[in-house]
Amino acid sequence: MSDTVLYVVVCGCPAAVGVTDFVKQVQADGWNTCVIATPMGSRFINSEELSQLTGHPVRTTYKHPDEPDVLPPAKAIVVAPATFNTVNKLANGITDTLAAGITCEGIGLGIPVIVAPSINAALARHGAFRRSLGYLTDYGVKLVLNPQPNTESRSAVNQGSEFPWHIVRQLLTDVQSLQLRSDASTRDSANGTFA
Repeated sequence: MSDTVLYVVVCGCPAAVGVTDFVKQVQADGWNTCVIATPMGSRFINSEELSQLTGHPVRTTYKHPDEPDVLPPAKAIVVAPATFNTVNKLANGITDTLAAGITCEGIGLGIPVIVAPSINAALARHGAFRRSLGYLTDYGVKLVLNPQPNTESRSAVNQGSEFPWHIVRQLLTDVQSLQLRSDASTRDSANGTFA
């Protein structure tokens, strides 16, 4: 398995049905993929199928401190689809679920994090959501918003068949390219070779 580990954090909304296909696509791109679901997210996915596909258990709850980690450390984290609740938790450092806790830790460690919300139009116009997007941007999180939510818009953000899995995948390709260049630079420095 690749040491380029991706955590896919799944929240509970209809767009989550696309996660299995997304996992297959990013695996083809070379990512060793682990799925972490919010408690509600687990109701929208087939955990058994995803475990077989990834070779890792789908995690939804914190482990006991005495238990070993069953997932390898992540090189990148994708939260897709992200609900209104999870976006606000991530922005405010609320780690009451494993999904939010791992993502908040990733943000704090400087691991590349991509968040793709899927929410209805009313929640997209809510002030807390807009503030949270600003916080996440300040933290260096890459946001996938299509269309951009604003107070005049009546449109939902990334709902239904419109969920932009292809944009999330492209951002991951960019992350992977940067990591490969960084790894090569580190190897060259260790060997006394300078580009």
